[in-house]
Amino acid sequence: MNAKENLLAALDARNAVVGVIGLGYVGLPFAVEKGKAGFRVIGFDRNSMRVSDVNDGRNYIGDVDDEDLKTLVNSGKIQATTDLDRLTEVDVVVVCVPTPLNRNLMPDLQYVENSTREIAKRLKPGQLISLESTTYPGTTDEVMKPILEASGLTVGIDFFLAHSPERVDPGNQRYTTKNTNKVVGASDPESQEVAIAFYRQTIQHVVAVSSARAAELTKVFENTFRAVNIALVNELTLLCDRMDLNVWEVLDAAFTKPFGIMPFYPGPGVGGHCIPLDPHYLEWKAREYNFNTRFIALAGEINRKMPEFVLQKAMRILSDRGLGLRGAKVLLLGVAYKADIDDPRESPSAEVLHLLMERGAVVTYHDPHVGHFTEKGHDLFSQPLNESCLREADLVLILTDHHDVDYGLVVRASRIILDTRNATRNIPGRTANVILL
Repeated sequence: MNAKENLLAALDARNAVVGVIGLGYVGLPFAVEKGKAGFRVIGFDRNSMRVSDVNDGRNYIGDVDDEDLKTLVNSGKIQATTDLDRLTEVDVVVVCVPTPLNRNLMPDLQYVENSTREIAKRLKPGQLISLESTTYPGTTDEVMKPILEASGLTVGIDFFLAHSPERVDPGNQRYTTKNTNKVVGASDPESQEVAIAFYRQTIQHVVAVSSARAAELTKVFENTFRAVNIALVNELTLLCDRMDLNVWEVLDAAFTKPFGIMPFYPGPGVGGHCIPLDPHYLEWKAREYNFNTRFIALAGEINRKMPEFVLQKAMRILSDRGLGLRGAKVLLLGVAYKADIDDPRESPSAEVLHLLMERGAVVTYHDPHVGHFTEKGHDLFSQPLNESCLREADLVLILTDHHDVDYGLVVRASRIILDTRNATRNIPGRTANVILL
């Protein structure tokens, strides 16, 4: 049998060894899902503490079941290492590394490039390399492929290369790695066949597209779609503030329409590893084609202004009560970027906190999921939520609508609340001291 046939047989028998580079919010859940399906998985991460946690069966990702990880580690199905030389032991390499932006909102592919170079040093015939990191169209073919083929091996003949963008939604109890449709694209038919065969072993529905570039654009569009629609309701929020209308009432009424509309809600900004970043990848790539993505740029501009709007509204609220922001005690409720998760990456709370402290406010926070928060030079720890701390605050600012916060207590004990998420929606008597975004 040739390289492709050997790998297909190993995948079908689930004898193939799967390597996962990057054991974060995407990589570890992926590794666990593959381990549960019967594959042996080796996880690679340069963070030695993370590697030790995995090998000791200690879970650090909310979407992974603690017992699942322990069972897989104890059975030898999952192990982790910092030693990239062990890439020679695997048949499939899945790359799940960060793809951030630099200060100028341009793609920073250093982690993808570095990982690819390390793979190329150890590349062997018959391996499948799949990039799951979100990126601009062309990364797989234009960045990864030349690096890998510099090894002397040829894609589609000696090894196989594909892009299958992650679709992780932290905290989502309904859609997991297994039952979320998986887009798979490769730019040669042999790589496409192998990649589809791999993902079909553990994913209920695989969606094949014509190329790696099509798969890359699919993911970037998905997140751009969300960013644009969030920007729309954020802009409506700014208008409603001037018109003295309740934006939540308007949206609730609009979303009763049974067709032609989809619910999106405003907030203090956008966060996480996708929405604040991915549209800029597409915006950057479009310039190569002398194309100006004005809609995307405007959406990003609106969303980035929301923390400043929260600051200005907080200042107005305090001023109406004869207080200035300097020296005011402000309690933030929630620093995770969305409800019921422990992930503060790109959280708008970081910018709000920075803006408040920059103007002299005394800021504390409570988040039942994020015990320690370090952003923009500020190092804070979550404070217990009780009647005393609520009464002491000149302003309570709800930034994340965690469901395990006692909003009844918050409303009863607080002097004044700025609720940017409508988290107090169902609390009786909130009209007395709650101001909505």
